[in-house]
Amino acid sequence: MNSRCVSINKILPFSCVDGPGNRLAIFLQGCNLRCKNCHNPYTMGICDNCGDCILTCPQQALSLQNGIISWNSSSCEQCDTCIQHCPRQSSPMTLTYTVDELIAITRKYAAFINGVTVSGGESTLQLPFLINYFKAIKESADLKHLTCLIDSNGTLSINGWQKIAPYMDGAMIDLKSWSEESHLYLTGRGNQRIKESIKWLANNNLLTELRLLYIPEKTDYLENIDLLSKFINSLGESILIRINTFHNHGVYGEAKEWQPAQKNNIYLLKKELVKRKVSNIKLPEVYS
Repeated sequence: MNSRCVSINKILPFSCVDGPGNRLAIFLQGCNLRCKNCHNPYTMGICDNCGDCILTCPQQALSLQNGIISWNSSSCEQCDTCIQHCPRQSSPMTLTYTVDELIAITRKYAAFINGVTVSGGESTLQLPFLINYFKAIKESADLKHLTCLIDSNGTLSINGWQKIAPYMDGAMIDLKSWSEESHLYLTGRGNQRIKESIKWLANNNLLTELRLLYIPEKTDYLENIDLLSKFINSLGESILIRINTFHNHGVYGEAKEWQPAQKNNIYLLKKELVKRKVSNIKLPEVYS
């Protein structure tokens, strides 16, 4: 994928849960974490055009053209049979867009939205495109009022953040667990770089939101509450801390057997954070 094209899994014209206000939410394909609790595991892998999914499609919405999987969205009934048969658990139901094509879509909804949020998968894996897209928004007289946010797992290097910083308004980052060991178990990777990203973004007034996903008996926030609170307090009082609840609807593998988070779990975590002078905490509106 070059810097002028991007692989997109889904576009939501109007979203009120992907950042402040009403937003155009764009979900890119591909992720470098393998979270056991992922609710969108089909966004992780990039299709390698092996063709194994073609014959499994009940609607014959998939074909191989010039060695590339082609998806007929008008015939597709979103049954996900192709994903279930994919050895990479990847979705062939993606579309490729150029910067100009995505700008045209953005312009279509610009009068009704506050900004754009690019998520995933992991959006920063397609950083060159992201830079070109955000830059095009900021340089367009009719679009430059839109805020450009990134929803990220935080694994991008500081050098990467520095490259896109001139064109973005902020990032929302997940800290999925405190300790390196726990994070490695949950996601397949450690979290040192993620913590570095969070600190750098906060120091440069670009951390829009820090998210904590509470998974009973899996995440270790309470066990490391003093260290976690000290870290959060070092980011500044204005940072929004959003606590999310784990639920096992739509997850795969061992996470299907994990206990969903309850309101008392979330309130206890908030109580312990507040006790250590962490403020500006946002709780879930819906619990499983």
